[in-house]
Amino acid sequence: MNDKAMFSLTYGLFALTAKMDGVDNGCIINTAMQVTDTPKRISITVNKSNHTHDMIMATGIFNISIFSEKATFDTFKRFGFQSGRDVKKFDGYNPWKYSANGLAYLTEGTNAYISARVEKTVDLGTHTMFIATIEDMDVLSNDPSATYAYYHAHIKPKPQETKPSGKTGYRCKVCGYVYEGDELPEDFICPWCKHGASDFEKVEL
Repeated sequence: MNDKAMFSLTYGLFALTAKMDGVDNGCIINTAMQVTDTPKRISITVNKSNHTHDMIMATGIFNISIFSEKATFDTFKRFGFQSGRDVKKFDGYNPWKYSANGLAYLTEGTNAYISARVEKTVDLGTHTMFIATIEDMDVLSNDPSATYAYYHAHIKPKPQETKPSGKTGYRCKVCGYVYEGDELPEDFICPWCKHGASDFEKVEL
């Protein structure tokens, strides 16, 4: 089975934001989609290990900012490669505003945002699917949306060539994190992007 076939699905990338106890937080997802147009509903699927997941479970509201092809890798690193349990992701980051629901949305490298309220949750084991009603949304630019394939081809840096050290490791095909060791545990979860062992490839370090 070729796992790379999943990269051919036409889905985008989004900054999912929430707020709890006065703290803004966000993470990167690629699982937002329209469910119905009338009434206007969307669904998102979020890894349970993300702090943003727990904030949405507690508050029932969220925003998604839709990334455009002008998004930079620095934004993905800020919101995707560190945990909101450890850092305040919005500290020192200026291109954002509050929407009517009091949550942040990104204004740079995005072309629209959507504010939604959770109607229903579906437990998917490692993830939760949130089905939500849209309460507000707006278009921010006419720049094309960044697809997952575009991110891999044009935004994510290519691995740098280095002289082999004789050591073995495993590189995450999604974000580039490298695990050093001869064997990758089957239950290993990438500490940066939260993808599982199936998204790692063996490399010489």
